[in-house]
Amino acid sequence: MSFRTTRAVAAFAGAALLMGGLAACSSERTDDGGTDAGGEAAASDTLVGIAMPTKSLERWNKDGSNLESLLQDAGYETNLQYADNKVDQQITQLQNMINADADILVVASIDGTALGPVLADAKSKDITVIAYDRLINETPDVDYYATFDNYQVGQEQGKFIEETLGLADGEGPYNLEPFAGSPDDNNAKFFFSGAWDVLLPYVESGQLVVPSGKSPVDNEAWQSIGILGWGSDDAQAEMETRLNSFYAGGETVDVVLSPNDSLALGIAQALEAAGYTPGEDWPVLTGQDGDQANVNNMLADKQSMTVWKDTRTLAAQVAKMIDQIVAGETVEVNDEETYDNGVKTVPTYLLPPKVVTKDTVQADLVDSGFYDAADLDL
Repeated sequence: MSFRTTRAVAAFAGAALLMGGLAACSSERTDDGGTDAGGEAAASDTLVGIAMPTKSLERWNKDGSNLESLLQDAGYETNLQYADNKVDQQITQLQNMINADADILVVASIDGTALGPVLADAKSKDITVIAYDRLINETPDVDYYATFDNYQVGQEQGKFIEETLGLADGEGPYNLEPFAGSPDDNNAKFFFSGAWDVLLPYVESGQLVVPSGKSPVDNEAWQSIGILGWGSDDAQAEMETRLNSFYAGGETVDVVLSPNDSLALGIAQALEAAGYTPGEDWPVLTGQDGDQANVNNMLADKQSMTVWKDTRTLAAQVAKMIDQIVAGETVEVNDEETYDNGVKTVPTYLLPPKVVTKDTVQADLVDSGFYDAADLDL
C-alpha cells in the first residue's frame, strides 16, 4: 500500500478490525496509483518533500531542479522549497511538508544541528528522512545520507596545491592564505580536513607561510577561519582585510586555499581589486562545485581549479534510494562507518568528486552536457 495509506490504516487499526476486511481491501488496489497485488507502494501515491537551503547559490538551484525533475518523471508527487538560508524558514517548510502528509523528506540542511524537533515529528509519522549532501546532526531521526566524498574534495585541493607548487620536491617558501567553509555546515570540516592533512606538514616545515596568522593548528580548529553562510561578499571582505593588513609592504600571496567556488569568487574579486593580474602573478586559487562564474574565471586564469561534484549523479542516486524505499527494498549505501552525527552513524552513499582545470573544461563540463558551450567563455 502507499505510504499515506499505511499511516491511515495504522491510525485506525482498531476500527478496521471491528469493521472487518478494510485493510485487505486497501492493500489490493492495483490500478489507482496505490499498491500492486504484491503490496508495493506506487510512485504516483508518494509525496516527496525536498528542502533546499537557498536559491542564492547556483549549485542548490541545480540540485533542487534536477532531483524534482527526476522524481516527477518517475511519477512522484513533489514539494520543492528553498529557505533563503534562514533556519527558521526551513523548519517551517519542513513542518508544512509533514502536515501535508509527505512520505519522504529530502533535506539539505542550513544548520545541521537545528532540525531535531521537526524531524522527531516526522519520525512520529513514519516519514523517511534522507540528508542531502549535508549531514543532519544530533538527531536519531535521519535515516540515510547521500553526498560526495567530502574528505576527498579537500584532499584533491590540497594535492593540487602540493603538485602545482612542487612542495613535495622541497620548493618554497610560499605565502598561503587558507579559508574554511561555514561553521554550521558539517561538510565544511571534511573539506578542510582533507586539504589540511596535505598542507599542514608544509606549514610546519616553513615551506608554506601564512602571513595573516590565520593558520589552524590542527583540523579541529577549522571553524576559526570559517566563512558563515559561504558568502562570496564575506570572503571578499576577509581577503581584502588580510591583503590590507599583512601584504601592504609589497609581499604577495602565492596560494589561497578556498574550499568552494562561492568563496573563491569573492577572493578573486579581492585579488583583482588589489592589483593582481591574471597570469603568472595570479595566486593558485582552489574551488569546488564547478559554478558557471568560476568556470569562466578558470578560463580567464582567475582560478586554478575546481573540484566538480556532478550534482546530476547525486540527484540520480537519491532518486534511486527513494525508489528502493518505496519498493520496500534494501537501500544501497557504501559507507556505514564515517558519518557519525553525534547520536548515530548514518548509513551513507558516497559519490566521487573530480578535479577540473582550464584544460579539461571542454571534456569534463561541456562534452558531458553539464554546460552548453554557449554558457562559457570558450
